[in-house]
Parts: sequence; structure tokens; C-alpha cells
Amino acid sequence: MQDPPYPWKFVPSPLLANRHLQTFLGIHWPRNDARYQAIQHQVALDDGDRIVLHEDAPIAGDESAPKALLSAPSVLLIHGLAGCYKSTYMCRMADRLVEHGYRVFRMDMRGCGAGEGLAKLPSHCGRSTDSAAALRHIAEIYPDSETSIVAYSMGGTITMNMLAEAGEMPIGNLQRSFVICPPIELAHVERHFRRSWGRLYDRFFVRLLWKQITHRWRLFPETAPSQIPGRPQRLREIDELVIAPSGGFDSAEDYYEQTSPGPKLVSVRQPLTIFFSEDDPNSFREIIFAGVLSGAGSCGLGALF
Repeated sequence: MQDPPYPWKFVPSPLLANRHLQTFLGIHWPRNDARYQAIQHQVALDDGDRIVLHEDAPIAGDESAPKALLSAPSVLLIHGLAGCYKSTYMCRMADRLVEHGYRVFRMDMRGCGAGEGLAKLPSHCGRSTDSAAALRHIAEIYPDSETSIVAYSMGGTITMNMLAEAGEMPIGNLQRSFVICPPIELAHVERHFRRSWGRLYDRFFVRLLWKQITHRWRLFPETAPSQIPGRPQRLREIDELVIAPSGGFDSAEDYYEQTSPGPKLVSVRQPLTIFFSEDDPNSFREIIFAGVLSGAGSCGLGALF
């Protein structure tokens, strides 16, 4: 059953009221990270690629731990476009959840973070089987652990597509999903990136993604075009040149249409909460189930948790 949108009034610091500043600081604000102690799990995918999960827990993977700890609830964290397990919002959320007794798996999408060199194909908004494979892997190693998803931006889009495709069918031990500022209609986002402030975010993502793509081509030259083009100017060009053909889509427009979760949300039959900020510069409230927040940017919202 769909709940009506619930407005949540957030009052930021007067020095951090600007949505673009919050989004920037949410990514770049310095952290004193604890020493990396996660256990890495490589998850094999049906097409031969692999993704990586980073397990953080008070006693991670200790078979001698009390049964209560082995059955502690798990959370799968999924990053956004051009992110990875080291993204600041992923680290902040993982730290907070572990403090409260959750076992956390930070997922690296294909070719991201520790997954560099493990995947020939790039990730995209339609890679719902990847997150499903991660959930099944968690259920295999911790069969008594109820699992939730917390997913950001593109990770949230992937999660919504996965839930729409699954219907009522269980996915591992998944009980509920929380998605934060996910793109709902990809063509709408692409149009926004042509205008005003959107062009700054467009160039930001192009720079990060093109570096990742060309690195993958060097590792797997058989996947590279015969003539390596110069860096595109816009994200849509990457979608047309790389994402669409590698994902089996006819064009960037076909990719946007097939992987936008908006029209599919009526098929979701499992608990899902969508959090949006009214002034998020990168996602839009075309369809909202719950959690409308006023006054936060994109990563600014993720920093609240």
C-alpha cells in the first residue's frame, strides 16, 4: 500500500543553507576514518563479472561469536553514480549503523572501488541483478540475518528496479529498503543537466566516469572501441557511446526509458521508503512515497543519518 508523502522539516546551519554547498561538502568534508578492517567478499555475477562487498561489524565473520551476533540484522549499502565503498556518505552511514549493532555490507558496483579489474562491463541503472546477487550472498553466509537496503542516488534507482521486477518474490533475506534521492525519470535528469547548475554536475560526473571507463578499457582492451575517442562533454554522450551498447540498449533514450523506475513502482510489493529533498539539485520528486525533506541538498540528506 502506498503511503502519502510525509514532509520532514530540516533546518540546516545558516552557513550551510545552500543546497549546492551541502551537496559538495557531503562528498568532500574531511573525515578521520578508522583503520580499514572490513572483510571483502567477491560476488560472482551471471555474466562472469564480479562485484565486491565490504563487511563491517563489531565481530565480522567470527564463527565463534555468540549466535545473537551471527544473526544480527544486516544492511546492504549501495553507493551512487561514480561512488564506491570509500565515499564519505557510505563511510558515515556504515559507522553509524555498526555503532547500533548492525552488520554492514558496503557494495562496490562493477568496476568501482575494490572492484576495479573485476568487471568488463560498466554498471548502470538497470543492473538490478547485481544488487540481488549481493543480497543472496549475504543470506548464504548469514542465513538468520534479516537484511535491509540503504541506497543512494543511482543505487536507489537500481534498488527500485530490483523491487519492481521481483514483485512479492523474496530476494535473499531482504525485509525493507530505504532509497535516498534516487533519480526516478532518467530523461528528466538528463534534461536538467543541460541547464544552469545542472551543467556543473554533468561535467563533474563526466570527469569521474570517463577516467573509470578508459581505465577499464586499458584492463580489458577487447571491450574498447578500435579508436579511443576524446573525453565527452556531457553525460548523455557517455550513455550513448558506452552505457547503451554495453547494456544492450538501442540508444541513450532507450536506456533512459527502460531503466527509469517511475512507471514500474506500481509493481513494487515489498516495503520501500523513498527519501527526497525538495531542493536536491540532482533528483526530482516526480513520484514520492514518503520522506520529503525540506532544506537539504543531495549528499546533505545522506549526512543526516
